[in-house]
Amino acid sequence: MAGPITECNLCPKQCRIAVGQAGDCRIRINIDGTLRAVTYGHPVAIHVDPVEKKPFFHYHPGERILSVATVGCNMHCKGCQNWQISQADPEDVEAYAVDPARLTGLAVSKGIPLVAYTYTEPLAYYEYTCETAILAREKGLGNAIVSAGYANEGPVRALFKVVDAATIDVKAFDDRFYREFCDGGLRPVLNTLVVAREEGAWLEVSNLVVPGLTDNLADIRKLARWIKGNLGADTPLHFLRFVPHYKMRNVPPTPVATLEAAWKTALDEGLRYVYLGNVPGHPSEDTHCPGCGAVVIHRVGYRLSDVHVGKDGRCGFCGESVAGVFGR
Repeated sequence: MAGPITECNLCPKQCRIAVGQAGDCRIRINIDGTLRAVTYGHPVAIHVDPVEKKPFFHYHPGERILSVATVGCNMHCKGCQNWQISQADPEDVEAYAVDPARLTGLAVSKGIPLVAYTYTEPLAYYEYTCETAILAREKGLGNAIVSAGYANEGPVRALFKVVDAATIDVKAFDDRFYREFCDGGLRPVLNTLVVAREEGAWLEVSNLVVPGLTDNLADIRKLARWIKGNLGADTPLHFLRFVPHYKMRNVPPTPVATLEAAWKTALDEGLRYVYLGNVPGHPSEDTHCPGCGAVVIHRVGYRLSDVHVGKDGRCGFCGESVAGVFGR
């Protein structure tokens, strides 16, 4: 006899899940009438990264961050660079038994001050993210998520009471692109950004510029205006170069000139911190003081040099405040 159907209220898909079946993310399963995230405490990836890799350029720049992920995602982006784990079933990828206590203990023992929930979708493995973040905060660690932001307001608001920072990937300022290439939608992502800001999290935004699909300068201008109007001009925006992956191997890499046009457009719209990603050595990797214009952090890829911003976030040349979270 069939058991009760459960409804998952984590994301806008509101999956109704029969006993023994999984939701669209493949990791939230109805087990005897109870919805369980079966990847809880079983990450498939644990790495130590530079925080700039997430990307975070204004959240403890130069620090190391312990990065963790389980399989699963509630979106299905055709160009996903981590598709081997984001689109995998739990039983198909080797995982490790690492509960929140062990994970946070590992960060403390290695002297790593930050934890990132990243690579796949930390909102899909929500309970693991949230409970680890609570323990991490108790141990004096910072918490950050790297997410597509496609979730309902209630869970998002609760999570950002224990998470300190986020890079949210806005795939495109175009709902049709979300529907056709990501199996998601734009509006919930924008709402996640607003909620995170309301809860006091440090926010950075990324946008993958895909040739012929998300490189329309009119949409990029709309994105920049929306960020300035809803999140503030100090919100860093990272335009990321597309590299062929997964189901979009026929699409060429983004020309640097296209990225530079996006960069200039966002700056012209009044955003103070705009960066290009996946173009190592480009001048756009540097952070400039909004007051005197001097380079206060010089970057080449994930390597930092010539850092002239203090723990108080002040420019070392003129004393102007540089937006961000500095000086753990």
